[in-house]
Amino acid sequence: MKLLQDKVALITGGSRGIGAALVRRFAEHGAHVAFTYRSSSAEAEAIVTELTGMGVKAKAYQSDAGSYTEAEALINAVVADFGQLDVLINNAGITQDTLMLRMTEEQWDKVISTNLKSVFNLSKHALRPMMKSRGGAIINMGSIVGITGNAGQANYAASKAGIIGFSKSLAKEMGSRNIRCNTVAPGFIETDMTDQLDEKTRDAYLSNIPLKRFGKANEVADVCVFLASDMGAYVSGQTISVCGALHT
Repeated sequence: MKLLQDKVALITGGSRGIGAALVRRFAEHGAHVAFTYRSSSAEAEAIVTELTGMGVKAKAYQSDAGSYTEAEALINAVVADFGQLDVLINNAGITQDTLMLRMTEEQWDKVISTNLKSVFNLSKHALRPMMKSRGGAIINMGSIVGITGNAGQANYAASKAGIIGFSKSLAKEMGSRNIRCNTVAPGFIETDMTDQLDEKTRDAYLSNIPLKRFGKANEVADVCVFLASDMGAYVSGQTISVCGALHT
């Protein structure tokens, strides 16, 4: 059963990690997929080829989500290329981890711009085509760190906590227009970074996770599919943790 047949989704940061899992999972469920990348055009085009092989339309856009003007141009381009926009997933994000005493203004500003300002930029410009089509779903990628905090990640935690407040507010503003907004908050998800951890470090992280394993990127993507589909039609303004009960 394809839950997103013929919907058009824009996914930022879609060329690797959780973003790449989102792009593939949405295509598997019948969505036409636009996604952004920052640097590797070859990597992005390889994903486009893979998605078109699934029978959906796909296109990659090089864009900086932290730029207001680039975000506006991106939304306009996606609507021009695909004819509509049904789902926006604000997934692009970075870390610049260090203790507060060592954190520079540049490290603070870069994380807030990429992780939080980008959500404002793209959501604002996505609202007009969604209002025109009388509905839509915005899914913002948070983190359990935005709920619990974490030493050495004050900038990252602040950006993700801001996303939660933003999403709840936008859900209240746009509910009457049939536009839903939710936050997905992943916990410890298997990535290239976790693959590089030594066994002792991995065991230390795992000891705090009740399910005793790291999450998979597809498990985050599956929650997003639910929220973007008609199955999640009455879910808005919520923060859904995907963390193996690390945060309850």
